[in-house]
Amino acid sequence: MSALLTLESLGVTIDDVEPRDLVEAVSFALAPGERLGIIGESGSGKSVTALAILGLLAHPLQARGSAVLSTGPAGSAGVEVVGASQRRLDRVRGAVVSAVFQEPLASLDPLMRVGKQLAWPLAKHRGLGGDALRRAVLDALADVQLPDPERIARAYIHEISGGQRQRVAIALALAGGPRLLIADEPTTALDVTVQAGVLDLLQREVSERGMSLIFISHDLPVVSRIADRVLVMRHGRHVELAETSQLLRHPVHPYTRTLVEASRELDAFLPASTGRSAVEEDR
Repeated sequence: MSALLTLESLGVTIDDVEPRDLVEAVSFALAPGERLGIIGESGSGKSVTALAILGLLAHPLQARGSAVLSTGPAGSAGVEVVGASQRRLDRVRGAVVSAVFQEPLASLDPLMRVGKQLAWPLAKHRGLGGDALRRAVLDALADVQLPDPERIARAYIHEISGGQRQRVAIALALAGGPRLLIADEPTTALDVTVQAGVLDLLQREVSERGMSLIFISHDLPVVSRIADRVLVMRHGRHVELAETSQLLRHPVHPYTRTLVEASRELDAFLPASTGRSAVEEDR
């Protein structure tokens, strides 16, 4: 099966007074419908890697190597993101790859009503207008399980809760029907009960739409619940890549072993009512 995304020696350098590498030679291929978790501590290069894939790096950050997104059937030419023009990137963002970030307050427009923000990508990618566009906005809000979509569509983002804002961000990311969704710490800013609902929503949407997913987190139990494979990063380097169950049972790299053991120790302190994590199940 042809890969949807192929990274070959992807790196990111900060071109500052003293240039240095933030990400070094990350390589992997992501199949259509596959779910990849990327995990590592703060500063490991997870989010910078995601921004490079999206073509969203800003000066003084510079990408090198290769990140190719497939835009058609198997065997067709893909789009090389590294070094691509904004015009070329605009054709793949939203329609091929889209993203949900950690803080919706930073990614949503505080001066625009929710419905208007959602209408723009629906009109761009689906060619809708008039009543059909208004219905599509309400359907998109209902699809991410927001109560009273009409009220949400009229609201500004400061008038809805954090969990509702993140659901709006997910609806925006899905509006163009992308084949790949990148979720970068999408639940970190939410409380535990809201977090669980958003994770369930992401899993449902990805499964029903047959999308690929890159899920970025520092939380191994959360990643193990979602991902088919896990990429472990540390200090900007790819240190291990394995099937999720294999990585949990037989971690190879010392840093990965530390993450797995730390997650198991945390499980021991959780009350039974919280349920068993994938880390605990794979002991």
